[in-house]
Amino acid sequence: MLKIYRVLGKKGRITIPYEIRQRIGFRYNDVLSFTQQDDGSVVVRREKICDNCKKSEEDFEENYTLEDFLDSLSEEEQRDALLHLSLLWAEKQKH
Repeated sequence: MLKIYRVLGKKGRITIPYEIRQRIGFRYNDVLSFTQQDDGSVVVRREKICDNCKKSEEDFEENYTLEDFLDSLSEEEQRDALLHLSLLWAEKQKH
């Protein structure tokens, strides 16, 4: 088990160590969830946005719209997509 220490910054920020990101596969723009356990520990997970995101272009109809795609997602997948897009938008507003 790998154990690395980091200090929480003034604004509540912390960098996930490179070694951990590499082992787990966290990447830029991944959506992470934080779940507090009964013992006070916190579980960090990379959330899967959708199961069908890697379909090839030939799988889609020519007039297939973004609205069609979103309508094809489950309610939970739509929520996750909205969260992901909101985070991307907020990040772009900083620049």
